[in-house]
Amino acid sequence: MHNDFRAIVIKVAVFVSGRGSNLQAVLNSQKLKKLIVVDPVISDKKDCKAFQIASENSIEFFSLGDAEGFISYSSLADFLKSRDVDLIVLAGFLKLIPNPVIREFKNRIINIHPALLPAFGGKGMYGMNVHKAVLNSSAKVSGATVHFVDDTYDTGKIIAQRKVDISDLDSAEAIAERVLKIEHELLPDVIEKFASNKIIFNNNKVEVLN
Repeated sequence: MHNDFRAIVIKVAVFVSGRGSNLQAVLNSQKLKKLIVVDPVISDKKDCKAFQIASENSIEFFSLGDAEGFISYSSLADFLKSRDVDLIVLAGFLKLIPNPVIREFKNRIINIHPALLPAFGGKGMYGMNVHKAVLNSSAKVSGATVHFVDDTYDTGKIIAQRKVDISDLDSAEAIAERVLKIEHELLPDVIEKFASNKIIFNNNKVEVLN
């Protein structure tokens, strides 16, 4: 893990499955422009909507899977190493990351989840499924979590969380909209901390330095 406070330019691979609003938030972040280069964007879909964002920003994009012309899951670790990737960001990516990638990029893979983990996480808990579960629980707050990625869904160590009051909302769609705004703030903040070497482990606990 990082052990000094030098800000460096890092290469970030962003994994997406949907429209890419968190990818856009990262690209829009002024504080990240001198700290990171997004390269490449990867999706588990052939025609991912987020690829349009990548194209508009002259970022190479690739599909992941077993079809011809796709990057295979078995070759993903070598592909990312060949691109000199420093950090992998899962920004609405719905598939498990292969174990060889987890091992090769230990403590260099982060995910943003649209709830306050460890609640409302795990297999099948993505997108509107999460917000419906939050609504049905009568929770008064929700939020977003950025955590390290391990070999199961949403169980890696938590890096940072941000909460938002949802006590006045009565639909999963309204919760999703409010939480998404928090996601768009939190993810760039955590990437900035990573690039500035301010995410450390202390007695096996993740700390984020100011």
